[in-house]
Amino acid sequence: MDRKKQDICISVVIPMYYEQEVAQECHRRLTAVMQQFASYELLYVNDGSLDDTLPILRDIAAGDAHVKVLSFSRNFGHQAAVSAGLAYAGGDVVVIIDADLQDPPELIPDMVRMWREGNDVVYAQRQKRQGETFFKLFTAKMFYRFLRSMTDIDIPPDTGDFRLMDRAVVNAFLQLPERNRFIRGMVPWLGFTAAPLPYRRDERFAGITKYPLKKMLKFATDGIISFSIKPLQLSLSLGVAAVVMALGFILYALISWMLGKAVPGWTPIMMAVAFFGGVQLISIGVLGMYVGRIYEESRARPLYIVKETINFPADAPSP
Repeated sequence: MDRKKQDICISVVIPMYYEQEVAQECHRRLTAVMQQFASYELLYVNDGSLDDTLPILRDIAAGDAHVKVLSFSRNFGHQAAVSAGLAYAGGDVVVIIDADLQDPPELIPDMVRMWREGNDVVYAQRQKRQGETFFKLFTAKMFYRFLRSMTDIDIPPDTGDFRLMDRAVVNAFLQLPERNRFIRGMVPWLGFTAAPLPYRRDERFAGITKYPLKKMLKFATDGIISFSIKPLQLSLSLGVAAVVMALGFILYALISWMLGKAVPGWTPIMMAVAFFGGVQLISIGVLGMYVGRIYEESRARPLYIVKETINFPADAPSP
């Protein structure tokens, strides 16, 4: 494909979950940016919102032919919504962006420019994060660095799902079948040429975050388990360390017996039991997470169920 030609089609995928307060402003800013391109589509994915998000999207789609809407039967999660958008997007390049306007749509032309220069993936890399607590900033920073140390995939730090992907990258991504998804790790795994676009992340325009601590912990667990077996290797190392310590206790007891000295009482015994029991429980828990992941994947249930489509042609891909 000739990247220099001007009549390319750009798809923008926007997952929406309880975004009634930002939907109109998000569409206004996206439209203002995208009107400079000859052909584009805005693909909103309603991830089971029960507020007025879907009615607002219906009204937007009724007045704008560039808008397409997917609506799930229930909440399937952010990563499923992004995956659905990628499956239904028809552009030569696809941009993923959240609706909360923390990631500025005004960066899209710069992404397209970098794509024309030969980059298959352009990912936005945060230099500053406005309006977030010290705890959120610190834990996010530590997570990305810990994840890179735990995997063999070069996952760029301080990046989210805000990125541009070439059609070839999207087609390759759609071949990945896993149900528990960590897109910001899956895209680097594909191995296409990628480049960062530094930016400052703004405060959320309105509403509240859809990623509280509980969801963030699950998201982090998905990222680590999906791209690394090092937790299993770590549990093995802990088991070896426990055996070495147990041998040390046995040797100490034998020497004390041969010298006629009383073996110390229950304190070291309880310490040993507690340590070995803890190692065993940790190892079983880590193994259980991987077995649970195998079980979930083996059921082969669909990643999402589309209940409604708006402004799509009759030959749109089936969910």
